Amino acid sequence: MPNRLRAVVLGALVALSSTSSFASTLESVLDRGYLSCGVNTGLPGFSSPDDRGRWSGMDVDVCRAVAAATLKDASKVKFVPLTAKERFTALQSGEIDLLSRNTTWTLTRDASLGLNFAGVSYYDGQGFMVKKDLGVSSALELDGAAVCIQSGTTSELNLADYFRTKNMKFEPVVFDTTDATTKGFDSGRCDVLTSDQSQLYAVRIRLAKPDSGMVLPEVISKEPLGPVVRQGDDQWFNIVKWSLFTMVNGEELGVTSANISASLNSKDPNVRRLLGLEGPKGNGLGLDDDWSRRILEQVGNYEEVFERNVGTGSPLKIERGLNALWNDGGILYAPPFR
Repeated sequence: MPNRLRAVVLGALVALSSTSSFASTLESVLDRGYLSCGVNTGLPGFSSPDDRGRWSGMDVDVCRAVAAATLKDASKVKFVPLTAKERFTALQSGEIDLLSRNTTWTLTRDASLGLNFAGVSYYDGQGFMVKKDLGVSSALELDGAAVCIQSGTTSELNLADYFRTKNMKFEPVVFDTTDATTKGFDSGRCDVLTSDQSQLYAVRIRLAKPDSGMVLPEVISKEPLGPVVRQGDDQWFNIVKWSLFTMVNGEELGVTSANISASLNSKDPNVRRLLGLEGPKGNGLGLDDDWSRRILEQVGNYEEVFERNVGTGSPLKIERGLNALWNDGGILYAPPFR
């Protein structure tokens, strides 16, 4: 057999083996009785445990939404804290069923790792934070700066690209975890910390003196963050994707955890389809007809999730910005239930 043909055949067999190995994620979750969900080791607003080990955050709520849809109980989740370096291996190996860990959707990750991104749960962008006493007001003043950065993230390449295009130099100070990066910045090992802007706001409240930190105005990248699953299991991919879409459509249609009972009497066909009273229901996903209703009842719609975790009423006090709905000045948009 010619070498080229042999390589094609072997590649196809490997892909088939990988696909068949993880072809029944839903069945595995149901048999196990809980969802194994990979999250950040500790990032306020997105995934962090309290002193009793109870997890909260936007990424955590995505995990809970999938548990509500599949296991009928949003609490049936085992949260697996992962560093940026560990996260993809954990998903590829089957250690976790779902990765919901402030992870950027890129071509390389989508096409080369055997993974699928199931939508965007938060539109972000990379920025910079400095101590106010450094006396700078723009990233263009950072030539020669020492920059704290977390390894295994898209931030590393974005940082190098930005400084190169601006004809500036920098000294990278690299750490493995968010906590170590924060401590490095707080202790003065670097002049500036770079990460997604949402993470900068989360990091700032963990500084010894939170008011000492200042986020600079420049946003140097697009960072669409969202949940990730293995390739080869379209049913599971669809379940995770539509669990996220349920929360977004819930906000658009005004269905909340507080008014879910009243919404069951709605005459609006869009609301009735969203709640499984009409339309496609759960058959195509292999779920019962109440799956989306449970998400909104037990977890809430996107606005509820955003506001309690990162919004203006939370310690992070992040404005909706790009994460506002498409009909309210943002770009957040979900396909319709029909």
